[in-house]
Amino acid sequence: MVERGSGAAERRRRRLLVLGAGAAQLGLLEAARALDLFTIAVDRDPSAPGFALADRRAIISTEDEPGIAQLAEAERVDGVIAPGIDWPVGVAARVARRLALPHPLTPELAQLATSKQRQRERFAEAGVPQPETISCKSRAEAQAALERLGLPCVVKAPDRQGQRGLALVLDEASFDAAVSTALEASRSGACLVEELVDGQEVTVNAFSLGGRFYPLTVTDRVRAEPPAFGVALAHVWPSGLSPKHVGAAVEVAREAAGAIGIEEGPTYTQIVVGVAGAKVVELAARLGGGHDAELCELALGVDLNELALAAALGEPIPAQVLAPVDPAGGAVTRFLTAPPGELRAVEGVGEAAAVDGVARVRIYREPGWRFDELRVGADRAGAVQAVGSSRAEALERTAAAADRIRFVTADVDAKALA
Repeated sequence: MVERGSGAAERRRRRLLVLGAGAAQLGLLEAARALDLFTIAVDRDPSAPGFALADRRAIISTEDEPGIAQLAEAERVDGVIAPGIDWPVGVAARVARRLALPHPLTPELAQLATSKQRQRERFAEAGVPQPETISCKSRAEAQAALERLGLPCVVKAPDRQGQRGLALVLDEASFDAAVSTALEASRSGACLVEELVDGQEVTVNAFSLGGRFYPLTVTDRVRAEPPAFGVALAHVWPSGLSPKHVGAAVEVAREAAGAIGIEEGPTYTQIVVGVAGAKVVELAARLGGGHDAELCELALGVDLNELALAAALGEPIPAQVLAPVDPAGGAVTRFLTAPPGELRAVEGVGEAAAVDGVARVRIYREPGWRFDELRVGADRAGAVQAVGSSRAEALERTAAAADRIRFVTADVDAKALA
């Protein structure tokens, strides 16, 4: 279902198809609105929060490539983009080629960037440091991989994101279930069994222009405890690592982008820095889905959302816009969680927004939404972003803001009345 507007003014504006209207796309949709682009947002969830920022909405899965291609052609769009989500990156690149639209990635590069298994193969060929990984197509192969790598280990689907098909395995008793889940989630019928690398996980947000890799923010990724393995609770800039280790993370991110062949557009690379050095967990050829572009703008004054829009529309990008402008002392994104149950109300948002240094408070869901226990990124309820004169002050400000926000759910109310 596509909801349409009308008017000659619409036809004069550049038209952009955005794959996804969830929390991960809010920043880009806001930037598109600020630039007066006419946006058509695609999402299978009718309650997706980004629809409020779009000129038109299409209730279509972001993975429905034929439907998206048909929509893009009918709407005569000038560009298509998939920020914050992996698989649709390939959809966007293929639709752009089919319609002769500009795009920073070829379909071939997009295919590499959306397959963890093919990334691992390319990284191995190029000598990019990474966790030891074994691709398995059966439980027997997975068991052999476990015997080689030992415990603890990580099991994942090679072509999913958002913690789908991902598990941290601490004992043999839970290994079979993790393999079954990953194989079931996998599009390719394979799963990856990886060594668990100890260390600080960081994210390198960068932009490539004319084959040159421009590193921007290197943020510490604060992760939730299992069973929410891999879910970020905060992104903290600057990283608390030493300059030497930050430099090592940037260098392996540069090597990873080069191994894939990315010469244009944003990249989001997760890296673990430990005693064995910096190792690439995965690279995504897109904007990060945890408001990473907005954090970059707060930290450095570099508008990654606007840059990604320019790349999707084929607009020239001068290199000087990638230079930091009056960097902050610290900047933090802190994610909010809600008690399980049906959301009845959200309290304290105004008070949180009034905290010194708070730049943005995002609430992802309206009353009526049912929250589950935190297990995957989609279970998060919102986010607070703040800047400060230092990393510590930015952390304090996001904590103070988060403390003022209360998600009232039916289950909590029932317990309070008992």
